[in-house]
Amino acid sequence: MKHNQTVYKISLAGLLTALAVVGSFISIPVGGSKCAPVQHMVNIFGAVLLGPFWNVGIAFTASLLRNLLGLGSLMAFPGSMIGALCCGLAYRFFHNLLLTCGAEALGTGLLGGLAAYPVAKLLMNLNVTGTFVYVIPFFISTAVGSVLAFILLAILQKGGVLSRITAAKP
Repeated sequence: MKHNQTVYKISLAGLLTALAVVGSFISIPVGGSKCAPVQHMVNIFGAVLLGPFWNVGIAFTASLLRNLLGLGSLMAFPGSMIGALCCGLAYRFFHNLLLTCGAEALGTGLLGGLAAYPVAKLLMNLNVTGTFVYVIPFFISTAVGSVLAFILLAILQKGGVLSRITAAKP
């Protein structure tokens, strides 16, 4: 039974990672970063389907692949991983989709935006001014992804598909 559950989680994590990487072709370039709304949608799906720690792994792997393929920047790491952890924890403790989307927006937009500043300044050697320079662009990106995830998950929930997916866990 435990083996089947692990295979299920790895398969779902791989699928979500692939979706995040392919979805990064839709990105918004802002000051050295490439904001990818699909990553935020994937963060929320990962939070609902797998939980916070698998979700952080998905965000890390997607960020790594995006960077290796030239589809992202180093700022993908703090932005996506902090948002993935925040929304994963929110869903784990509250099981509320709206709160989960809000946690993704705050985690990525505010905390990820703040964490991106030292990455840009120290690791990417960008001449950025102001600690909050990435907060607004990250908020815009995560807002788009969060709204998409909310709509899609609400449709899946209303149609009973979401409960079947979560019940299908071995």
